Amino acid sequence: MTNRLAQETSPYLLQHAHNPVDWYPWGEEALELARAEDRPILLSVGYSACHWCHVMERESFEDEQIAALMNRDFVNIKVDREERPDIDAIYMSAVQAFSGGRGGWPMTVFLAPDGRPFLGGTYFPPVPRGGMPSFPQVLDHAAEVWRRQREGVQQVGQQVLAAMVARGALPARDSGGEGDWLQRVADDNTSDFDPVNAGFGHAPKFPPHGALAVLLARAWRSDGANYGVLALQTLDAMARGGMYDLAGGGFARYSVDAAWVIPHFEKMLYDNAQLVPLYIDAWRLAGQPQHRRIARESLDWMVREMQAPDGGLCSALDADSEGEEGLFYVWTPAQIVEVLGADDGERVCRLLQVSPHGSFEHGTSVLRLDPPLEKLPAEDADLLRRSLPALRQVRDKRIWPARDDKVLTAWNAMAISAFARSAAAFDNAEDLAFARKTARFLLDRHTVDGRLMRTSRAGRVQFAAFLDDHALLVAALIDLYQADFDPTWLDEALALSDRMVALFDDPSGGGMFFTGADVAPLVTRSKNPFGGAVPSANGAAALAFSRLAVLCDRPDLGQRADAILAAYEPMLDRAARAFGVEALAAAWRAGQGLEIAIAGDPNGSAAELLATARKTASPLSLIASLPEGPAGESAISRLPWLAGKGSVKGQAAAWVCVGHTCHAPQLDPAALADRLRPDGALAVAGEPAPDDDRIAPASG
Repeated sequence: MTNRLAQETSPYLLQHAHNPVDWYPWGEEALELARAEDRPILLSVGYSACHWCHVMERESFEDEQIAALMNRDFVNIKVDREERPDIDAIYMSAVQAFSGGRGGWPMTVFLAPDGRPFLGGTYFPPVPRGGMPSFPQVLDHAAEVWRRQREGVQQVGQQVLAAMVARGALPARDSGGEGDWLQRVADDNTSDFDPVNAGFGHAPKFPPHGALAVLLARAWRSDGANYGVLALQTLDAMARGGMYDLAGGGFARYSVDAAWVIPHFEKMLYDNAQLVPLYIDAWRLAGQPQHRRIARESLDWMVREMQAPDGGLCSALDADSEGEEGLFYVWTPAQIVEVLGADDGERVCRLLQVSPHGSFEHGTSVLRLDPPLEKLPAEDADLLRRSLPALRQVRDKRIWPARDDKVLTAWNAMAISAFARSAAAFDNAEDLAFARKTARFLLDRHTVDGRLMRTSRAGRVQFAAFLDDHALLVAALIDLYQADFDPTWLDEALALSDRMVALFDDPSGGGMFFTGADVAPLVTRSKNPFGGAVPSANGAAALAFSRLAVLCDRPDLGQRADAILAAYEPMLDRAARAFGVEALAAAWRAGQGLEIAIAGDPNGSAAELLATARKTASPLSLIASLPEGPAGESAISRLPWLAGKGSVKGQAAAWVCVGHTCHAPQLDPAALADRLRPDGALAVAGEPAPDDDRIAPASG
């Protein structure tokens, strides 16, 4: 028996295609049925890698009796939150209003046929447990409220809708980006730093992408060493294993404990795509080889395990396999000895903290390594370099976690940025080729009749893309331009920015809408102002506009960024740590970024200067190439600030500018490195390792 979800492409929806529940996807068919029959809607939202979503499906949605209650009283709609973040964000704000700020997935919301919510929560067990009512009790209560308390339902729906509108709005202000956002956000995060385990706050600990980006950017100032210390300690703590997959590369979603030991095992593309640039920036700052290795291994994981059959990168690997969380990833001493033999196996168990009593469930252990591979005695390091690939080879024969193989534009855009930044920093041609291929996939296959789309799978492209898809793709195209200086990427970025304004602008101010003006409206049109696991769409737009404004002399885009930042600025005093990309955008608007022009042949006379800039420049830098001849004239036509910044007496030159005001040109790579690296930066994590090559000429 199948239901309507069998016709969908979302792996999450397909997981529910054989439930006895009469599921509908979100769409006019379900909404019209609810209106015609005056039946309330049961909206269930989740995603394929969500552990508790699987639990609720097994316990309730596969249960014939519970399904009968759902089918009798409700129009049942199932939504993949990753396909439809607009629906998810709107109704999550309702659940938070019902529950005093708490929320999560699976999300369960009861709606009137017009879409107004009147009851909601998250996971409900099949029988009363832990102070929670059973799901059948919740179903009966919602149906009874709908039948007998219609006036109360309308009042609650109106009140919650007002709260949803308020949560989804940004106030309009006259000016923005005032003051030192970077300093304020960095200091607010510093106050929450965990001095014992690194990271911020208490368990569970999520990878703090935005906080780390701000701290690393702040570290490049001459008085920023302490900020760099906090960022590097956190990056090192996450990389010790547990949350980081020592055998296969890539990061799990979060650590359930404060010490980063036990992960929640799902692996998300968006986490890894955001973490790779942070490890690259950490390597630029301190020259420690483990940061370069972690970035490399995480990129290799994406290529090896996450490529989609039709192009692009898949979204996630599940936490569960064979019905158990983490089973694919954990080890016992006996399993390791079986792979490596007694002597090597016992040594590897000691090094990787695999013990008979285990660190996880059922006597199993998560692989952990402290200190990092590069700081071990040579004999131990060589043993692990041989052993970890052998363990991965055996692990690959286990039953794999399910893979969510839909391709999301926003998440793939962040991955393009990661590959492009690696290609530039490490002069890696394979990374550049992968970034180019993925960018062309999004620009060609994810664009239908000139409209960027959100997702694809199995040859089907669907759902009009949202603001974050556009903004993060613009950022990726900027990063890709800096990796190969192909002006096509700039042209695409500018055209996409103009389409963003046309589709998402709010003429009354206060940031941009999350959904385009060309799509069917929901109960409210939210701006989804706050980020979480991924950057806020408005913050990402502000940063993309700010960088393009500098790079391409587009003051109109800078003004767009200012308008967004103006709406966020009043919130800084209350929750500065919530703003990552917003603080980076404000730093650019405050003139704290660098423009670096490399005059000369980037593959010849200027190659060493270019490599130096790419290996030592701060995160708040934009690098442009100014070759000789027609190519240089073409570059100036797109980037007018390059005019007058050519070679010096026939020698390649690097021009370092702030707000288009430039220092004297640098002709020597070592002198350029000194100019770009702040005083004391190398003291952040001690002297660089002997193989540090950040200021050496680029190599293949």
